[in-house]
Amino acid sequence: PDPDWASHSLGIFICLNCSGIHRNIPQVSKVKSVRLDDWDDAQVEFMASNGNNVAKAKYESKMPPFYYKPTYLDCQLLREQWIRAKYERKEFIHSEKQEPYSAGYREGFLWKRGRDNGQFLSRKFVLSEREGALKYFNKNDAKEPKAIMKIEHLNATFQPAKIGNPHGLQITYLKDNSTRNIFVYHEDGKEIVDWFNAIRAARFHYLQVAFPGASDSDLVPKLSRNYLKEGYMEKTGPKQTEGFKKRWFTMDDRRLMYFKDPLDAFARGEVFIGSKENSYKVLEGLPPSTQGNHWQHGITIVTPDRKFLFACETEDDQLEWITTFQKVISRPMLPQEYAVEAHFKHKP
Repeated sequence: PDPDWASHSLGIFICLNCSGIHRNIPQVSKVKSVRLDDWDDAQVEFMASNGNNVAKAKYESKMPPFYYKPTYLDCQLLREQWIRAKYERKEFIHSEKQEPYSAGYREGFLWKRGRDNGQFLSRKFVLSEREGALKYFNKNDAKEPKAIMKIEHLNATFQPAKIGNPHGLQITYLKDNSTRNIFVYHEDGKEIVDWFNAIRAARFHYLQVAFPGASDSDLVPKLSRNYLKEGYMEKTGPKQTEGFKKRWFTMDDRRLMYFKDPLDAFARGEVFIGSKENSYKVLEGLPPSTQGNHWQHGITIVTPDRKFLFACETEDDQLEWITTFQKVISRPMLPQEYAVEAHFKHKP
């Protein structure tokens, strides 16, 4: 929105946020305000004969389908590395420059947060499409990996605010059908974004084999996903007699997970949110007899088996969570989601 700035050396219009990134690569991009700066005739003519579509055709001509193309809503790091990859490094004009994330194999060191002590320590990571896994090792010379994360169940999403690092990446995978979180970063912005796109590439090639008839446009939305919503709510247990406890909640597709701390490795619990056709619904407020909640803005989620009670600190929070739940519930369930639902029902 509001492309009130322009790179008169590239012939493109940009927003205020991206104009700052473009100013940092003056050897490639020279920036002016559309409204505030003076423009000479040659510059106006150059803009008129180029424009964003012409630049896209040139600078994205060999962009692989799996490469993440950020929007204005994405974090600074993703937008900066996208602009540098496209205009400075010209990665999508020269395919050989895509090697770091398209080769099907990648290894290197990332700073990983310890599960129990919260310290970030350097760990070796290996991503192998051939083995269908991302692995990490606790020691450089270790023969056996500390964890094997199957590409099939892998997700990665940038979480700079949550991790407290502008290059913070959250990697999740399923371990015994429960979600396991790993938090990593690298000092070099290009390096961590290359890891992110290498994971997306591996997922893309896995899904191409798993769904041979699917088009790229079907597969690309499945490569990685941002969480639908995160934040604090209060919750009570299944008997609804114990007090409400404050927990950090993450809505990941149809899994609503809750954690004692936002950076916990494992969720304290998970709730499956199905569709309205399968008797799931979300209600504003709590049953009249409810006690023990400090926060006043209640939400009740009704599932075929039981009701889940939550409370939000503010009315805005309550509205945002209800809107998020309603979006999920109004979406029909996919065949594979019935298997996930069945697992939740039989969880000990």
